[in-house]
Amino acid sequence: MGAIAADAGKPPHAVLVPFPAQGHVTPMLKLGKILHCWGFHVTFVNSEFNHRRLLRSRGARALDGLPGFRFATIPDGLPPSDADATQDVPSLCRSTEETCLPHFRALLADLNARPGGAPPVTCVVGDDVMAFTLRAAREIGVPCALFWTASACGYMGYRYYCTLIDKGIFPLKDEQLANGFLDTPVDSAPGLSKHLRLKDLPSFIRSTDPNEFIVHFALRITEQIAGADAVLLNTFDELEREALDAMRAVIPPAASIHTIGPLALLAEQIVPQGSQLDALGSNLWKEDASCLGWLDGREPRSVVFVNYGSVTVMTNAELVEFAWGLANSGHDFLWVIRPDLVSGDAAVLPPEFLEAVEGRGHLTSWCPQDAVLRHEAVGVFLTHSGWNSTLESLCAGVPMLSWPFFAEQQTNCRYKSVEWGVGMEIGHDVRREAVEEKIREAMGGEKGKEMRRRAVEWREAAIRATRPGGGSSYANLEKLVTDLLLSGGKSS
Repeated sequence: MGAIAADAGKPPHAVLVPFPAQGHVTPMLKLGKILHCWGFHVTFVNSEFNHRRLLRSRGARALDGLPGFRFATIPDGLPPSDADATQDVPSLCRSTEETCLPHFRALLADLNARPGGAPPVTCVVGDDVMAFTLRAAREIGVPCALFWTASACGYMGYRYYCTLIDKGIFPLKDEQLANGFLDTPVDSAPGLSKHLRLKDLPSFIRSTDPNEFIVHFALRITEQIAGADAVLLNTFDELEREALDAMRAVIPPAASIHTIGPLALLAEQIVPQGSQLDALGSNLWKEDASCLGWLDGREPRSVVFVNYGSVTVMTNAELVEFAWGLANSGHDFLWVIRPDLVSGDAAVLPPEFLEAVEGRGHLTSWCPQDAVLRHEAVGVFLTHSGWNSTLESLCAGVPMLSWPFFAEQQTNCRYKSVEWGVGMEIGHDVRREAVEEKIREAMGGEKGKEMRRRAVEWREAAIRATRPGGGSSYANLEKLVTDLLLSGGKSS
């Protein structure tokens, strides 16, 4: 798709609003870059807290933007903080839901009132978790697309919460959290794998409180998405066909759903490599690019890459068990240990561990993950199973070991094992022997070889979906732009 012809000399103006967490900011920024390449003026709205973090991680001029692509901020409603860590997710959900609408309303008014400034706002793309964006767009009479940045199977997992409530399964009883009850197979769940167990559903349901905020919040955001002019998903049809069909059955009209992923591959097709736009980054921690040089000296598929994402926390005892599992596996490894990875304390690794892995282990606080996964030295990815990490690993053809932490990571983990054939799970009872065994199997065992074969197949499917002139995700994004974001009307 070429650049869009300006209407009366002014380009269309899209305002993009991600939920203020790393896993949501990253895909939204990729979408913003694509829209800018296709002729849109883009205003990208960060929280004030994340704006400060981005300036610290990427430099004082990192958010100056460039012509036609500008950054703006709104407060998230939480107490002021300069911590270099992800905020508590339930608190952030509650606060943005309750406080952000007037601030966003004021921002839209300001954007539309600047004489000689940006063109008038013509559309809004809001994270589904930031559903106040839909109301604000309605108030100024422009279309609004809501972006579900997680998996489609995760979405249907949240929708299944209603069934669990109706059946009296939620709230759980205290004893059910530990007596094996969560191994119960999920019964008659539309669009979900027949191999799902209760413990594979999004984790917020594991509560004994009937008023658990995050459970009812999840129900609200998954239901209110139906009011949008379009629904966007960072996935592709071949990967999640059954879950997508189920979504289309519960979100009218069916054609309002647009699969536009994997956005990392789609952006590579559209955003000029090495350009100023390409250089705009979203990592909230300072990246350590030296790890790529370290990988250059390793044999192909010889390295275990370990990254638990931006939210996962663990005890130091769990950290030590993972450490010795890595050490005892005998494989080289690259391990991302965020400053806030250990709950309430600094990560402390035993000196004898550091001695044991000298020369074959590289520790870093953050890294350019997409580039790491595509490096030929990486053989397997030990991950929390967040959706961005899952897609990036599939796009690189790298199999996964999963240690899911919360939300729909459990669902993604199960799908990788039983539906897509690209992963194995490490149980939450972390023991070094189990970690070592899983790493050895994934790196050199028969199951590991099959996982790699399947991962390469999914990589090829993702490339097909994002190919210009025929890829389903590429075509879906073009349709979204022409039918909704440019027309100013309901997507059809």
